[in-house]
Amino acid sequence: MSKKFTPTILNLRSPVPSDIDIAQEATLKPITLVAEELGLQPDELELYGPYKAKVKLDVLERLKDNPDGKYIDVTAISPTPLGEGKTTTTVGLSQALGAHLGKNVITCIRQPSQGPTFGIKGGAAGGGYSQIIPMEDFNLHLTGDIHAITAANNLLAAAIDARMFHEHNQDDESLFNRLCPPDKQGQQRFSNSMLKRLRKLGIDKTNPEKLTDEERSRFARLNIDPATITWRRVADTNDRFLREIEIGLGPDEKGFTRRTGYDITVASEVMAILALTTSLADMRERFGRIVIGTNKQGDAITAEDLGVAGAMTVLMMDAIKPNLMQTLEGTPAFVHAGPFANIAHGQSSIIADKIALKLGDYIITESGFGADIGMEKFFGVKCRYSGLIPQVVVLVATVRALKMHGGGPKVVAGKPLAPEYTDENLKLLEAGLGNMIKHIQNALKYGVNVVVAVNSFKDDTPAEVELVRKAAIESGAMDAVVSRHWMEGGRGAIALGEAVIKAAEQPSSFKQLYPLDIPIKEKIETICREIYGADGVDYTPEAEAKIELYTRLGFDQLPMCMAKTHLSISHDPALKGVPTGFRIPIRDIRASVGAGFLYPLLGAMRTMPGLPTRPVFYDVDLDLDTGKVTGLF
Repeated sequence: MSKKFTPTILNLRSPVPSDIDIAQEATLKPITLVAEELGLQPDELELYGPYKAKVKLDVLERLKDNPDGKYIDVTAISPTPLGEGKTTTTVGLSQALGAHLGKNVITCIRQPSQGPTFGIKGGAAGGGYSQIIPMEDFNLHLTGDIHAITAANNLLAAAIDARMFHEHNQDDESLFNRLCPPDKQGQQRFSNSMLKRLRKLGIDKTNPEKLTDEERSRFARLNIDPATITWRRVADTNDRFLREIEIGLGPDEKGFTRRTGYDITVASEVMAILALTTSLADMRERFGRIVIGTNKQGDAITAEDLGVAGAMTVLMMDAIKPNLMQTLEGTPAFVHAGPFANIAHGQSSIIADKIALKLGDYIITESGFGADIGMEKFFGVKCRYSGLIPQVVVLVATVRALKMHGGGPKVVAGKPLAPEYTDENLKLLEAGLGNMIKHIQNALKYGVNVVVAVNSFKDDTPAEVELVRKAAIESGAMDAVVSRHWMEGGRGAIALGEAVIKAAEQPSSFKQLYPLDIPIKEKIETICREIYGADGVDYTPEAEAKIELYTRLGFDQLPMCMAKTHLSISHDPALKGVPTGFRIPIRDIRASVGAGFLYPLLGAMRTMPGLPTRPVFYDVDLDLDTGKVTGLF
């Protein structure tokens, strides 16, 4: 039996203080109380201090007969580099539903990367009076999930190079005996991964001593082709100098030099698997299916072949459990998996959503960046694997971003906004409305009800926000509501909450944009045509070769996870508004077979960001007198 929910009362101030000041002044419930109000039992928690906890997956079995709540996805128009308050809206909407409208609501949100936290964007816990707290924990280590992902990813990377090194330096018999050393009783045994490799090779024997010399050689030698390796190391830091590196330069590794590089941790396939898995057993299988390249005969080589999938699972066995936190108004929040929808799929985890849907009446989750990438991947990747059906899309729009899309001056993080953004300019705003309209139309293609949240800033005028509202409703949105949750917390999003409740009760007919059984190119071109509005697609020879390879290996049945800029509906960040007359260049395609998708790289899209001239970390410090973090946001 859950305890009656009691909201935490906000101490609203004007002008609104900094995010970190608000967060550090907040009253926090003990996380055990948050769990009790939510309906979780004490033995279903693993505490990480007084204000955060992991939730054990066993809870799904206990709640399996509970009906699912309403499933709401928050997305946005194409943003400025400053962001348009999508996370803030997600949290503010949750606070409105739970603390002001009496609904049993749960926020499901992703954990931020330390790359942008210390780079240019800063923290991602929401903002103003709509935040997840403790915000320092949320933005930094939390419970170590991203560190575990880094460790698991890099263990696989090390295993690849070590295997090639040892295969080169040993004959078949020596290599086999070292892979299958005798136990304490002098008996050679196969590990779980080795048995799986035997089955893959069609060798129906489980006693190493009964293998023929030819079978021993086939089993022991992976014969990885170094030129085909796509698995890269990762670090959760924006570090442009690791984008391309050369390894194997030590005296013992001569002859094994090769070019490779680093991605940011949240772009790792390990992160994608964490977000898309449905159980510990499913995660173990997905890790085993990770493809790192091919052998010299052109066959896929997997993490299972390398014998490392089990160890990766051990490193991730705690990370698979969602993290329980709270909002400023005391409503519960699951924080799990990572961001970067421009590179990865940018969604919080299926596991967190599934638990939340059994506990709450309204589940508010968020898709990274604009609807052209975050929402498209939410539907096209996440919903395919979860089987969950969303009822409503909340599209966040701002007057500022729409003016930029109408031809306004360049918006640069850290620099004051031009007068066009702070003064009323209906002509400029009207010229940019097409960006919002295109995103509404895209959402409606999936058969989901749309509510537009006009995230209101202090310089917006009544005429400007009314122009946005009117255009949204005329374009097919069920409602468009001005929301002031940044300044007022949940109270400022009550009208948005009411609109979402109403939209969630209306019939919808969710459908996918494309089936999985069509060719890779047809999937890519459907997304480019229908979502981006492109005239066509151009493929580099490298991309063409990958399409041929992945089709031959049977990966053509997977959905697409497009890696592209978030600053434009197109592939080019300079093309604002609703671009037309452009073609999409596909530079390369990578296979995340364990996660279950292919991800084409559009244009100059990079998988490791770089630091700006003046990173956020300049301001971050520790007040040694109080022990408080300063300057985090």
